[in-house]
Formats: sequence, structure tokens, C-alpha cells
Amino acid sequence: MFVKRLLGIEKQFESDAQRVMIVGLGNPGREYRENRHNVGFMVIDALAEKFGITPGKVKSKAILGEGRVDGMRVVLVKPQTFMNLSGQAVASLVKFYKIPLDRMLVIHDDLDLPLGILRLRPGGGSGGQKGIASIIERLGTQEFPRMRVGIGRPPGRMDPADYVLQDFSKQDKDELTFLFQRAVDAVEVFIHSDLQTAMNQFNGGSNGGDKA
Repeated sequence: MFVKRLLGIEKQFESDAQRVMIVGLGNPGREYRENRHNVGFMVIDALAEKFGITPGKVKSKAILGEGRVDGMRVVLVKPQTFMNLSGQAVASLVKFYKIPLDRMLVIHDDLDLPLGILRLRPGGGSGGQKGIASIIERLGTQEFPRMRVGIGRPPGRMDPADYVLQDFSKQDKDELTFLFQRAVDAVEVFIHSDLQTAMNQFNGGSNGGDKA
């Protein structure tokens, strides 16, 4: 009995240690679904399709999908608090699942990167991204991995706040399939290896190699 109990504890510890949480940022609601600001949600949807995970569970103000990817426990998260309050859901789920911060990846849009460019980084400031700012505030640290997904700058003198809440243009959408595939590939490397390996392979241009 003692041996079985000990093995059960070890199995639970191993399971917890292998859990990874992938968070995509966006705004809930049909009217925001195709917005540039919701590219994090779009990547989560692409991951769910690739991994065969169905996001349907609601917990801590977020929609979750849980499953295993080659034996690794993966939690896909779409906060439903609106972008500016994303930290509420993320901090609660980190605590509930006991996720080490280096095994959480937050995916979000970035105005300062051209459309189609991915940039993974281990931490740092919010860069003006309010969802990231909320997560930093709630976690009390800037040190957590994130994937910046380039959406490009607004044309002319358009207000960036208006730009991010517009849908992707038809021309942009032609590039999204390839972009999402690269994002999925990068997340898979993060899950099975680590952030540094993913950075080495996917940072920068479409062929990777830019490690800045």
C-alpha cells in the first residue's frame, strides 16, 4: 500500500512538472474575432487544431483546452477578461496549475514587428501592450516567456488603437496561414525543448536565425 501511494505521489509530481501553459491574448466576442489585436487567440485556435485539443472549459475568467502532446500535459488558454485585464485570468491559472513561469508562453500582437515576423523573448517590459502590462502587474514580475506576433504599423496617421481593432485585410489574411504554421512550429519546440531553442530557430524573419 505504501509503495503504491509513493508511486502515485511520484507520478503526480512528474505530471505537474511536465505541464506547459500556452496563453493567447485577445478580446472576447464575435465582433473582435478577426481583429489584428486577437492574433493571440488565432494562434491558440491553430494550436488546438494541430494538437486535437478542444478549448471549451471555462475557469478563472478564461476558456481552456487541456490535453497531452507526446506525453506532455498542455493547457491552452484564452482569457475572457478583455485585453487590458488579461492578468486576472493568467495569474489565477498559474497559481491553480502550479505552472513554473518558464513553462508558460504568452502570445500577443506587436505593432513594432512587420506582419509575419515572430519574436520570442524570455521577459522584459510590456512594450505598450496592455495585456502584457496587466500580466506583469498581476504576476509581480516581467520574467516570463512571450511570443510577439508582428501585425505591422498602421498606415499614415491612423491611431494605433483603431488599427489593432480592425480586421486583418484580405491581403494580410493571405499571409496568415504561413504565419500560424510557423507560430505552431515554434510553440512545439518550446513545449518539447525550451525557449532558447525556439528563439534560435524562429526569431526574426520567415527563415529564422535572427536571435535579437
